[in-house]
Amino acid sequence: MYTEDQLLPLSAVSQYVHCPRRCALIHLEQVWSDNVFTAEGCVLHDKAHSGASESRGDLKILRSLRLRSLRLGITGVADVVELHRIAPSEGGVCIPGIGGTWLPFPVEYKRGAAKDIRCYEVQLCAQALCIEEMLSARIPEGALFLGEKQHRTPVAFDAVLRAETEAVCQAVQNLFAAGVTPPADHNKRCSSCSLMEACLPQSAGYGKSARKWLFRQIEEICPRDDPTVVGGDNPAAVRDRNLS
Repeated sequence: MYTEDQLLPLSAVSQYVHCPRRCALIHLEQVWSDNVFTAEGCVLHDKAHSGASESRGDLKILRSLRLRSLRLGITGVADVVELHRIAPSEGGVCIPGIGGTWLPFPVEYKRGAAKDIRCYEVQLCAQALCIEEMLSARIPEGALFLGEKQHRTPVAFDAVLRAETEAVCQAVQNLFAAGVTPPADHNKRCSSCSLMEACLPQSAGYGKSARKWLFRQIEEICPRDDPTVVGGDNPAAVRDRNLS
């Protein structure tokens, strides 16, 4: 079991499945950049998070529900969690502050297409595992709302997906503990990545930190002993402080 201060962002789970290096650049090296794809994704998430919770008879819709799992060491916010009223004998559980028994059904909103679906499925399953732990429930399935297709794709939380999700959560914990950015794996996905310029998969070198690479370029342009630069303002000195 993890403690509260050891919990990692649930979003890192999806990032890790998509690209471990991207996950490290964002969460370890604090590198971020938007492009049209990330901007469209933010708009879609804003729509999912907007508005209050809804109630429609035997269906309740909760938005921006905060989640955590001390067992997996993750925390985050679910876009939407639907509650379907069912009997306890069918798996319904009590929800604090809501009468009756309900079956949670997480829904994650994504801009991407079906080709990216595995990383989305793992993130959605991680949400379900959080809810199961928080409510002592068993959640058989959820759904992805893919923005490009404008419809839901059902996701069954079977044994294979659950095992993969737990393994990824552990891998993310290991990544954060090691504090090392993984090697680049240059492939066709890189061209649409918002971190392409920071990652430099073809030129930064395998296993190299993007930040260290940047500081090396600065030193080539302005070396430590450059007489035209006054001590504290030398970019190389800034580099040394950041790498210490």
